[in-house]
Order: sequence, then structure tokens, then C-alpha cells
Amino acid sequence: MAGQRDHWTSRRGFVLAAAGSAVGLGNLWKFPYITWENEGGAFVLVYLICIAMVGLPIMIAEILLGRRAQRSAVGAFKTVVGKNWGFVGGLGVLTGFVLLGYYSVIAGWSLRNFVVCLRWSTQGFDPAADIGAEFGGFIGHGPFQAITTILFMLVTIVVVYRGVGKGIERIARTLMPILLCILVLLLISAMRMEGAGEALSFLFRPNFAELGWSGVLEALGHSFFTLSLGMGAMVTFGSYMSRKESVVSASMIVVVLDTLIALVASAIMFSVIFSTPGLAESVGKSPVGMLFVTLPAQFYSNIPLGTILAPMFYMLVGFAALTSTVSLLEVVVSYFVDEKQVPRQKATIGVGAAILGLALACAMSLGAVNSLSTFEVFPGKQGLLSNLDHLVSNWFLPVGGLLITLAVGWAMTREATREELVNEHTPGWFRYGAWHFFLRFIAPIAVGGIILAVILGRDFS
Repeated sequence: MAGQRDHWTSRRGFVLAAAGSAVGLGNLWKFPYITWENEGGAFVLVYLICIAMVGLPIMIAEILLGRRAQRSAVGAFKTVVGKNWGFVGGLGVLTGFVLLGYYSVIAGWSLRNFVVCLRWSTQGFDPAADIGAEFGGFIGHGPFQAITTILFMLVTIVVVYRGVGKGIERIARTLMPILLCILVLLLISAMRMEGAGEALSFLFRPNFAELGWSGVLEALGHSFFTLSLGMGAMVTFGSYMSRKESVVSASMIVVVLDTLIALVASAIMFSVIFSTPGLAESVGKSPVGMLFVTLPAQFYSNIPLGTILAPMFYMLVGFAALTSTVSLLEVVVSYFVDEKQVPRQKATIGVGAAILGLALACAMSLGAVNSLSTFEVFPGKQGLLSNLDHLVSNWFLPVGGLLITLAVGWAMTREATREELVNEHTPGWFRYGAWHFFLRFIAPIAVGGIILAVILGRDFS
């Protein structure tokens, strides 16, 4: 099976696909929201430190594991680390399945907002309209939720069905440059707004008096979650990577792209907020409100060329979500292809149908079906979607990440990891000893701190 595996056609293809997996709704809505909640600059600085000390070392570990094994997550742990470690890959596959089940519902909201913004741009925007009530009505409307969820899942299935080179890499090569161009256009527009200077000052000027330990923990948590770590995606993508490419260089580029996009998205949103009188005091109390309710009205009220940029922005959100859903589905599909020898097309349709069933249940748990909407396992979490989000964000991802640091940092030999990382393609700045130290000691302690915080009541969902 290893000799028959598809591969990325170039490092650029891998980098764009891996960056697409990492860049998602977390970059465009959660990071700006938690940065706003934690008073900006100091939080951003701590976040960047956590990315360097925790996120990057674990990403390198996941990619090297997949590249060395040339197998999906389960097979990679079994063949490279040891047979008893296969359950770690199994946890990643389960995480991808469950996460895509509810992520595709939220991703579908970008389709709704894109259509709504197109209508406003062509037919006119009513400033007196209650956008929050309209969005709330959509959330609780079962048929509408089902339509957007099905559409998003169908596109995801088609991409993965076509394979690594003709599907995942091709869509990444197409969408990521478009995504970056749209983001640059939005940034240029935002920088022309009155509040741009204040926004940049808020984002990049540290004020540690405003940052408590809660904010430090939030920065640590997001630095791990934002890079698609702990769920086997980077292991799977690494398994399609050529041995002629540098794992270190590719990982660094992905991390830098992911971080830049989150910072640019924040600069855009904060420029809007600081340019609108009274908006800073009334920003929504959740990232959902900020992205899908507060921001749309501002495009038409305060942003130059907003009628053009608003649909483009939600196209950007949709593209970012799609590149992430594709990677989630690939994690599960690759397991059946590699470990069960199921043909890709058959595995994609079967797995996609099963996840779509879970996604529709999640879509109905937002008010359309009472039993699903009142479903509660975790205290304070109402509805199937909310409970699954809590399970994945607080347990599956950090536990998976911790086990990966132990597997690669402690169970794999230094010779094996050094062989994958140190060669003629390795950049001069990389120091194997420093990476190994951070992976063995700093990253496990940090991710263990996330798990401890969850046990003590912290919620990262």
C-alpha cells in the first residue's frame, strides 16, 4: 500500500493544503474574539510565544511521523511508534469524524451570510433591520440548516473523492491564493478607516496590566487548537509528503501563514469596531455574534466599498472553512483506505454519508428538534452540537496532542526523528536539540496544563 500512495506534487501543494487545514473559522472569528476579550497586545504576544514553543514543535512532530510511516494516522503510530500506540491514531480518526459532524453545520452559515450579503448588495440594505433576530431565525429553522449543511458536505465529499493530487491539492492551490487576495483587499480597505490606528495599537501594543492568568491560558489553548493539532490531520497530510522536502521548512511556513491570517483578520475586525461610535461597547458576547451579526451591518454602514467587500468576506469565510472540512474528512477516509483497503471513492462516499447524518442531527439541535436541542451531557451545554464541541475541544484534541508529544518525543528514538528532520534540505536556523527539548518537556507540560484546566472547570470550546 505504501508504494501506491498518492503524493503532493510539490512542497507548495503540501504547504497550501496544510495551511488550508489550519486556517479556518478559528482564525477568522475565534482568534479576533478572544483577542478582543483579553485586551489585545499582551495576549497576542503571549500567543506568539506559545505558537513558537508549543504549536510549532508539535506540528513538526506530527508531519515527521506521517512522512516516515507513509500511512494514515492509525498505521503511522503502529508502524513507527509501536503496535500499542495505534489507539492514538484511532483517537485522531474519531476526533475528525465528530468534529466534522458539527463543524460543517457552522461552515454552512458562511453560505447563508454570503447569499444574504449578495442580496443586500444588489437590492439595498435596511439599516433598521434586526440582523440578530434574522440570524437567530435561520439558526432555529431546520430546513435552512439542513440545506446549507448538505451543500457544504457535498462539496467536501467531492473534493476528497477526487484524491490527494487532483482533489485536495488542486482545491488548496485554487482557494488559498484567492483567500489571501480577498484578505489583502479587506485589509487595505480597513487600513483606510478612521479607527485603523487605534486597532493596530490595540492589537500590537502590549499592556500586561490588562492580561491575567486566564488570558495566558486562553492564548496557550488557542495556539494549540488553531494549527489542527491533536486530530491526525497533519500526520495524514505528512504521509503524502515527499522525502525530498524539509519537514521543518514546510511546518514553519504553515505556522507563519496561519498566524498572519489570524492577525490580519483581527486587524480588519478591530478597525471596523474602532471606526464605529459605540460599537466597542456593544460587540456581541460570542464569536458567533461578532462574525455573523455585528460585522455584516458594519460593512454596509461604515466600511468603504462595503457592498462589494461584504460578499467577498463571507466567500473568504466559506473558503477557509472548506479547506478545513476537506482535511477533516481526509483523516477518516485515509484510515479506511490504508488500514481496511477500501477503495478511496467507496470510502469517501460511505464516510461522507455517515458524517452527514451526524451533521444533520447537529443542525437540528439548534432549535428545530426539541430532543436534540435539549440534549445535555456536560453541565451548561444545551444541544447535541454544543456538547460535541465541548467534548472535542476540551478532551479529544488536548489528549490527542499530549499523546503525540509522548509518542514522538519519548517513544520514538532520537535517531529516527533526527533522520526525518536533519538532512541537506533542513534550514540553517533549525536546532534539533532545541526542538527535541521543547517536544519532550515544554509541550507536554503546556498541553497537560490545558487538560488540568479543563478538569478544574475551564471551557475551551
